[in-house]
Formats: sequence, structure tokens, C-alpha cells
Amino acid sequence: MLRRLALSAGALLLLALTGCSATVALQPAEDANNPACAEVTVRLPNAIGDLDRRWTDAQATGAYGDPTAVIIACGVAVPGPTADLQCVSLEGIDWLVDESQAPKMRMTTYGRDPAVQVFVDTMVIGANEVLTNTRLVSGIRTIPETSACVAPDELPQ
Repeated sequence: MLRRLALSAGALLLLALTGCSATVALQPAEDANNPACAEVTVRLPNAIGDLDRRWTDAQATGAYGDPTAVIIACGVAVPGPTADLQCVSLEGIDWLVDESQAPKMRMTTYGRDPAVQVFVDTMVIGANEVLTNTRLVSGIRTIPETSACVAPDELPQ
């Protein structure tokens, strides 16, 4: 009887701690098991802006907001040089910015292997607020920079 009561109390406590927020179903990136992704993942913040972190079911991922407004995935394909996407540098990290599905934006680190990709619904939170989050930045900085973006006027003639 006492054991059954303890199990019931434990189950209720677990239910209370998980709240109403369901696990976010995601697919892990191809290189999600890269040890560098573990370094990024353990540094992900508990919240970005007013968006709380949610549980995900995929390795090396993070999700924020309910409904989800930010998704982070480490281990995505490392992008090569491109003239099709704008490259911005924030907090010493180069990002290739894909605005083709605006107001949702996809930003992928450039010059780091493994690459980290961040999806942001900019109707909910600004991309700059996400990309400059100190914990996210500290995690990504653990991946060594191997190259950097080059402005068109800096290209060799």
C-alpha cells in the first residue's frame, strides 16, 4: 500500500513538472552525434527572450516557445561558399541567412564544422535576439572557426 502511494505521488510530481507542454518532434541532423554538438547542446539556454525551452525527441536539438518559435539543430550539412544567401556576423559568428520563407528565417553557421542551424519565427521573436543569446553564442564558439564570410569587394580579382 505504501509503495503504491509513493509510486502514485511520484507520477503526479512528474506530471506536474512536465506541465502541459508536449515534446517537440524533430529529426536529428546527419552529424548530430558529433561530439562538438554535445558541447553546443549542453550550453543551450533555458529560455530565449520570453520563450521557454521545450523537450525535443532528437539529439543535438533545442526548441523554444509554445507554439514553437525557435528551433536549433547542430550537425547540419556544412555549407560551402555561396553568393545566393546574405552572410552576417554577430558576436563573432558568421551566419548564412535564408529569408525565402519570411517571416520564418533559417540561419546556418558558416565556417564551422559541424554547422548549427537556427529557425526563427520572426513574428514571435527577432532573429538578432536569438543569435546573440549569450549561452547559444558560447556553445557555438566551442566549434572552431575554419573560414569566414567575405564581402564581394574583398574577393580576389
